[in-house]
Amino acid sequence: MSDQKDHTHTRRHPLRDSHQDINSARHIPDTPQTRSPAYALAFSDENFMCRDELRPVRLQLELLKPEMMMAEYGVESTIVLFGGARIPEPAKKETARTKTLADLSKYYDEARNFARIMTERAKQNGHREDVIVTGGGPGVMEAGNRGAKDAGGVSIGLNIVLPHEQAPNEYVTPDLCFNFHYFAVRKMHFLMRAKAITIFPGGFGTLDEMFEALTLIQTGRMKRIPFLLFGKSFWEKIINWEALSDAGTISAEDLKLFQFVETAEEAVQAIDDWQGANEKRDSLPGRD
Repeated sequence: MSDQKDHTHTRRHPLRDSHQDINSARHIPDTPQTRSPAYALAFSDENFMCRDELRPVRLQLELLKPEMMMAEYGVESTIVLFGGARIPEPAKKETARTKTLADLSKYYDEARNFARIMTERAKQNGHREDVIVTGGGPGVMEAGNRGAKDAGGVSIGLNIVLPHEQAPNEYVTPDLCFNFHYFAVRKMHFLMRAKAITIFPGGFGTLDEMFEALTLIQTGRMKRIPFLLFGKSFWEKIINWEALSDAGTISAEDLKLFQFVETAEEAVQAIDDWQGANEKRDSLPGRD
């Protein structure tokens, strides 16, 4: 893994840098002119940066910052873990709101074990490849980051600002813990380096992430990669996959874009046995 560097003072030209000017601007004389919002440096003016007209700039910055920092850290590929924030660890399953959530707590352990195994293997490449990435929150996300830490490795957390108070789980590697305003940009970062996607039981957020990724693969916007759904009984209960195929709203071929697994070991084996060509579809079955 590459050493972390302070890029603040890495200059390739002799011009004065922005940090110097920000610092100087804090010590200017207090006058009606300098108190005016117009006088503030544009890039350090929070009110200006949050204007509606600056949305394209904020989108760009939110894409660029994690991209640069992961590249500087040395992350080359990731293993994605999606799953429910409300699934407790087995030792705390009595706190679950429903019996079903309590029963699903077994997948906390499976996520933790899967992340541990993959991270132990990633040690061989200096934690550059197959780095675990989660949404950085509780439940299955916590289990994924926790498993990576169990193995003495690093993991990524891609958090999102929500109306209710939320902090990243304590197992995310601090230097790889990011926070997002835009769901769309966050989902891009989940998939940009993905070598495999694992989906654990969850709710609206998990379903959103799952179908976004499946749609990209289905339509040829993304290469095929191992796509594993933990808990066949859960997924077949909440989604009638065969009915979609029978109705013709998806193709029977689309049902081959993913597979079901039950345990961490099955998931690891499925990734190792992956025979996909990692190619994008050049046509859409059922719409030719």
